[in-house]
Amino acid sequence: MIKVKGIDESDFKLGLYTILTGVAGAIMWFAIHFYAEAVGTGEVEIVATIGAGFFLISVFLGRYLTEFWLNRGGRISYEILIALGVTIVVCIAWIFYHGDRPFVNRPALNLLMYWLPFLLASTLLGIFVKMARHIGQDELKEAQTLAAHSQSELHLLQSQLSPHFLFNTLNNLYGLSITQHEKIPPLLLKLSELLRYSVYDSAETFVPLKDELAYIDNYIEFEKIRIGDRLVLNTDIEKVSDASIKIAPMLLIVFIENAFKHSKNTADEKIFINLSLKIWGNSILFYAKNSHQKKEEEVSVINKSSGFGLVNVNKRLQLLYPKQHELEIENEETSYIVNLKLKIK
Repeated sequence: MIKVKGIDESDFKLGLYTILTGVAGAIMWFAIHFYAEAVGTGEVEIVATIGAGFFLISVFLGRYLTEFWLNRGGRISYEILIALGVTIVVCIAWIFYHGDRPFVNRPALNLLMYWLPFLLASTLLGIFVKMARHIGQDELKEAQTLAAHSQSELHLLQSQLSPHFLFNTLNNLYGLSITQHEKIPPLLLKLSELLRYSVYDSAETFVPLKDELAYIDNYIEFEKIRIGDRLVLNTDIEKVSDASIKIAPMLLIVFIENAFKHSKNTADEKIFINLSLKIWGNSILFYAKNSHQKKEEEVSVINKSSGFGLVNVNKRLQLLYPKQHELEIENEETSYIVNLKLKIK
């Protein structure tokens, strides 16, 4: 049981509910008192007291009827709420209209025309409040369930990033150990730095962009050692020192890793890679272009030939940057181009 300053949650809610009921009753008492004086009803204090009492009873009756309806499997919709709201407004409007134009010499009928719409409006108000609260609770539960599902999926995607990177890197190291074993020691040092970040520092949903750029710089140095003179690399990456500028971790590295992988697999003597990152207003602009040989099966932006990484990054973009990102991929004959715009977190 949740405690609030020594009081359990149910007692706290009951106390709050009692206070709100008293406030509503007092407001209604003054409203009826003012109305009774305006229409010239005698014994206004008695009328106001009786009216406030019947108002509270009717509101609670409306809540009870709604609870009964819900327990019987009844459904609530916004259309029902709108109809209730319109009916309440019509009843209140009729009370004021009839106050100005009562029936002549019909005191009993006038009394009925005052109290019937008043009690109806009060009961419908109780129904309206209960239904609106029920809809709000249902939508909140649905949003919480969706958020929990999205968070679980996000954690799963993030947990897959490091094994994916490690798998590709170990394959590369195996090839180099046979042909260029002298490069292995410096590559292992760089690899340890890369893994430290990907395993420990990237556990958060968003990380400072400057940390992500430091990781990217380490990865580029790793690839420069591995590829050697065959690589023609142009980088225009803006220096970012503001730790408040954040980005989803291990997001850009997927495109950079693919740029090196695709260009390396060509038969060209030289491989060309251009990388750019800029801060523009409230957005991060990322650009990558690499040489490659287009294959017959690479006809879509994301497919099997694009590998696990791009499928993963697209899902993460949908989860972390809904309607806050623009991704364009151009798969041309001799080049592969990525343009990504992200809203700064």
